[in-house]
Amino acid sequence: MGTIDVHTHYVPNGWPDLGDGRPWLRVDSERDAMIMIGSREFRRIQSDCWDAEVRLADMDTDGVQTQVVSPTPVFFSYGLPGEQAEKVARIFNDLALEICQPGHGRLLPFAQVPLQDPDAACRELERCIAAGHVGVEIGNHVGDRDLDDAGIVTFLQHAAHLGAPVFVHPWDMPDSPRLARWMAQWLTGMPSETHLSIIALILGGVFDKVPESLKICFAHGGGSFAFWLGRFENAWHQRADIIATSQQPPSAYINRFSVDSVVFDPIALRTLVDTLGSAQVMVGSDYPYPLGERPVADVVHRADFLSDDDRDLILRGNARKFLGLDRDGEAPTP
Repeated sequence: MGTIDVHTHYVPNGWPDLGDGRPWLRVDSERDAMIMIGSREFRRIQSDCWDAEVRLADMDTDGVQTQVVSPTPVFFSYGLPGEQAEKVARIFNDLALEICQPGHGRLLPFAQVPLQDPDAACRELERCIAAGHVGVEIGNHVGDRDLDDAGIVTFLQHAAHLGAPVFVHPWDMPDSPRLARWMAQWLTGMPSETHLSIIALILGGVFDKVPESLKICFAHGGGSFAFWLGRFENAWHQRADIIATSQQPPSAYINRFSVDSVVFDPIALRTLVDTLGSAQVMVGSDYPYPLGERPVADVVHRADFLSDDDRDLILRGNARKFLGLDRDGEAPTP
């Protein structure tokens, strides 16, 4: 049994320029393209973003049996009116099925939804689950609305009702001259965005409102949350007049969500396991992007503190449960 990777991305080949400064794909060759935002170059990508055969070959090299294939967040379209964003999501989601089809069950598509419109988001998630998507990826916020926003809570409740796993990815990080250097948006902004949204789930009372059946996982090891849980817990007890809006202290909720393992250093992975437990961590690689981990699960294999049972949970067992897979890593037929 190989590794299950819950954090990878795709981009459909040839996504057109729809105007209004929206992201699109400038195809430079059969193997190379540039994600554009209006007239600005955003990120160079290769055919591993859309070519299943390339992905499968890389998976075989790294010992990955199954890969969750999620949208690239820049294409979420949360800034559009709900009706337009729903149309974009439908096209992207149908293309995801086409990209994953050659994998014959090894590539599991996650949908995107117009999260700014809860009714449309719920409607598109239902359509996608019926069509063969296994779950949904969402951004960690919509403008200034975090995950405790009433409409987003409604969507999370609906995902729990459908049994659809939710993967939360940071995106649309704040920008400033200080963050424009050294990829600082990615090096500091992504971890802090993820930390902030986990706090929103707890202090916003979301875990008190959604059923415990909600399956939700955060990218990049949950950002800086595990390292700062002690500070969070202390603040909840010492400044209850401001912070204690949840029914229980933060530590009571750490079994309500999972994180991926793409933290690169066994010491950081140990912090995740010691804080959240080995049952709350799953392999993620951020494939195929340069800040991802190759070979996939390298940090898990290098972590000599893990028992064989804990390593098996992180490599595959937790993901099977999260994704609703059988022992062979196959998704149920919709």
